[in-house]
Amino acid sequence: MSKLNSRSGPVLSKMALNRALLERQLLLRRSKISALEAIVHLVGFQAQAPNPPYYGLWTRLEGFRHEQLSELMKDRQVVRIALMRSTIHLVTAEDCIMFRPLLQSALERGLKGNFGKQLNGIDLQALTAAGRMLVEEQPRTFNELGMLLQEKWPNVDPIALGAAVRTFVPLVQVPPRGLWGESGQAAHTSSEHWLKRPLSSDATAEEMLRRYLAAFGPASVKDMQVWSGLTKLREVIELLRPSLRTFHDEQGIELFDLQDAPLPDPAAPAPPRFLGEFDNMLLSYADRSRIMSEEHRKRVFTSNGIIRAAILVDGFVSGLWRIERERDRATLVIEPFVPLSQQDSISLTEEGSRLLQFACTEIGTHHIRFA
Repeated sequence: MSKLNSRSGPVLSKMALNRALLERQLLLRRSKISALEAIVHLVGFQAQAPNPPYYGLWTRLEGFRHEQLSELMKDRQVVRIALMRSTIHLVTAEDCIMFRPLLQSALERGLKGNFGKQLNGIDLQALTAAGRMLVEEQPRTFNELGMLLQEKWPNVDPIALGAAVRTFVPLVQVPPRGLWGESGQAAHTSSEHWLKRPLSSDATAEEMLRRYLAAFGPASVKDMQVWSGLTKLREVIELLRPSLRTFHDEQGIELFDLQDAPLPDPAAPAPPRFLGEFDNMLLSYADRSRIMSEEHRKRVFTSNGIIRAAILVDGFVSGLWRIERERDRATLVIEPFVPLSQQDSISLTEEGSRLLQFACTEIGTHHIRFA
């Protein structure tokens, strides 16, 4: 697995880190846990678009069905809210309540960077109160919220006004947004109004980082900061250090991990997998080499902020996929970055057939094409 480093702990190879990530991300084998348990374990899914969390659960869980996640949303057991990296995440109600206060500083930093000049001189407390009243009166789209707030602040960009409210009011997107097969703009209300519970007053960054390590470790302090969007996490990790084990990667970067977290054999077989757009395992590290080369990252991460749906071959990002739908035909297009072995092509085709059965149940004819 590793060799010793004279400074502290063993050195983990790229393959060791890859297999640890796949194990913790439920990608070495499909898990039998429930969708809710998976969302807890994975600390949610990034969810800019409605469907990627469904693909994320399908590729990780045995027998996952669309309605299992849709029902969790309808029952308010999971919500869509801006959290880590100030991006929309699908998380449990409990994690919404716990994590949202911890990430406030990152959200405020993002607001200042994007809209600080436009909001200069604005009474943010009054703006927050007005915005909360509007979204709790009834769910509002950001466009509607901004236009209504502009009636009181006519000289401010409505987009900036809506962003300020999202920063200081924990806004959740309400169904039907996020339900499989449904459409419509995202409408928002406060988490307190939706969940009938206040945000946590005793959540700790220490617990949040332990959760991250359980799903993404071993990891460096920079990795944790990239995942969360927070700064100054070295101070938190130093408090946790006595309860953690440490490693180094092949570049000498110190990595932290939970004492009992799994470290599989680096030679463990890794089946092909289809990752949805914005999959968190591609977004949660400063150094992504354990899952994706820099050359391939440039093809997955677009200039306009889209993280494209990717295939894993032997545990690493090795191409892209998309589904092209016509009225009576669905075609899965697989675009490998490198030549595939015959066995990898067969395995991807078999897994792709299962993906089409999951994603396109309403379409009778399915095809797979390698681009």
